[in-house]
Amino acid sequence: MNKFESMQAFTQVVEAGGFAAAAREMGLSRSAVNKLVMNLEATLKVQLLQRTTRKVTPTATGLAFYERCVAILADVAEAEVAVSNLQTKPQGQLRINAPMTFGNRYLSPLLAQFLQQYPDLHVELSLSDRFIDPIDEGFDVTLRIASPPTMSSLIVQVLAPASVILCAAPSYLRDREPPQVPSDLAHHACLAYGHLATDNQWTLCGPDGEHKVNVQGPLCANNGEVLQTAAIQGLGITLLPRFIVQSDLEAGRLQHLMVDYAAPEISICVLYPVNRHLSTKVQLLVEFLNQRLGEKAPAN
Repeated sequence: MNKFESMQAFTQVVEAGGFAAAAREMGLSRSAVNKLVMNLEATLKVQLLQRTTRKVTPTATGLAFYERCVAILADVAEAEVAVSNLQTKPQGQLRINAPMTFGNRYLSPLLAQFLQQYPDLHVELSLSDRFIDPIDEGFDVTLRIASPPTMSSLIVQVLAPASVILCAAPSYLRDREPPQVPSDLAHHACLAYGHLATDNQWTLCGPDGEHKVNVQGPLCANNGEVLQTAAIQGLGITLLPRFIVQSDLEAGRLQHLMVDYAAPEISICVLYPVNRHLSTKVQLLVEFLNQRLGEKAPAN
């Protein structure tokens, strides 16, 4: 028995109010539709329809099953539309929001490749390090580097991990004892990410568990590249995603400190509103980023 076809026949009979009308809608004979429903009842071992000479109505069990069938058939139809749409040529505007440093260094070249593949798309890219509400501000896709958020109005997909490490310039460390444990940071100049220059707290995880330490320093900024530049110039110790400072570590401009300790791991995430999950252009971009960042994620 084709259970899917039997479910379609059953729902059609309920909606049409009879076998003859359902048969006309489905382009089948009345006996074929009747057989599909009878087979479904036999398989489920329940009576779904109350049949009289005048009308056909669902039983209480049949009505409950009908509601489930409608939802299942709608999901299948929706999935078919989504797959079909992915084969069509995407066009129109795609509004994207991303963090400043990640957008400049990694996303912009990827978007250039994406637009070469889909030249009928127009991307509007907004770079900002503040946390935005994608729905309120009308973005189709938002990228964040953080712990994956849980929001019922957004679909969240993790693209790649991103480790966050402590580092400082050799010039800063020249006349100072490098920190060995998190508590040592309280005695160093620290360059913190945020909006307030005081009362900043860093969380570090190591072999002896999790530590929270209050840090102070000459600079606090809400942009990673600003902190990176300040650290290179010897202003203090900073805590940044490895992908921002990897080239500086390799060139010796910065040194990785307290290698057994790191901030709780964060991820490169893509977020998009639930109502965009069938959008061809959104699905194509998410799949493109997942492939590119999955194959060659920024240094972590």
